[in-house]
Amino acid sequence: MIPVETQPTERDGTTVIPQLTEDIRYDWQEEEALALYNLPLLELVGQANAVHRRYHEAGRLQKASLLSIKTGGCPEDCGYCSQSAHHDVELTREKLMDPDAVIALAAKAKQAGAERFCMGAAWRKIRDGKEFDAVLAMIRGVRALNMEACVTLGMVNKDQAKRLAEVGLTAYNHNLDTGPDYYPKIVTTHSYQDRLETLKCVREAGIALCTGGIIGLGETPRDRVALLRVLASMAPHPESVPVNMLVPIEGTPLAQAEPVDSLDIVRMIATARLMMPQSMVRLSAGRSSLSRETQILCLLAGANSIFYGNVLLTTPNADVQADDALLEALSANV
Repeated sequence: MIPVETQPTERDGTTVIPQLTEDIRYDWQEEEALALYNLPLLELVGQANAVHRRYHEAGRLQKASLLSIKTGGCPEDCGYCSQSAHHDVELTREKLMDPDAVIALAAKAKQAGAERFCMGAAWRKIRDGKEFDAVLAMIRGVRALNMEACVTLGMVNKDQAKRLAEVGLTAYNHNLDTGPDYYPKIVTTHSYQDRLETLKCVREAGIALCTGGIIGLGETPRDRVALLRVLASMAPHPESVPVNMLVPIEGTPLAQAEPVDSLDIVRMIATARLMMPQSMVRLSAGRSSLSRETQILCLLAGANSIFYGNVLLTTPNADVQADDALLEALSANV
């Protein structure tokens, strides 16, 4: 989508709002992306909704379920994460789950309406051996249920990505979190380029990318659009873009982070939709703190997937009964 204006301008006393054409773009510039993000909210949501309807079925909302298959003890120092071994967090470490137990939980999630089953392990990177083989068995089992399978396992190399593809993995989640300039303030144990290298290996193996970010880390709007620019520069765009709000956790460096305005996530989702029209934009962590009306505004702005279930890895998610009531109110086609 190409803006022919990069910011609102005055012509003959009338405000002219940036308009979009129908081309998919990979060359967004920082100032034009920031101009989109800063549009008057109703104009931004209106443009995003129009683009969303052009590329996606209106009212279609995918439900995904997320399970921590190996919890805690991660050697990375991500400042927001309860699973880092660097942080003093009350968290029970759990070894890798048995594949049969995981597949049984996936079957329950499917019965509850989930189409996508996501599995997360607190590792810096995949290590070949029994644990990796167990993860491959989990993926096979989930795919045999006719569900999409997504995993987040840390960094992978080309051979490992190929093995994941061979067992039918639908998507690999590896979030970039924030813009490249702000990233070193959040993580020091690996670089932004490390993240990009894993995404490259995954894409070359033919696996869909699930990569997005978090708002509320202390970043600026410019950092947020910098993240979106990196994602939108990938050709093709990531198939899945999760947008998260920080869930502050005691014992982590970001436990006392200043809360962001809930409308900031609406802006982030709308801008992501405009910059990456064909991607699935997923309203992810932090949704439990949003009102029903704000969530509806996020869906109007272009989100077309939610995580369904009371827990996201180790952080609380929106209550299932509340979600059922929300979906009933929307009369969503789920």
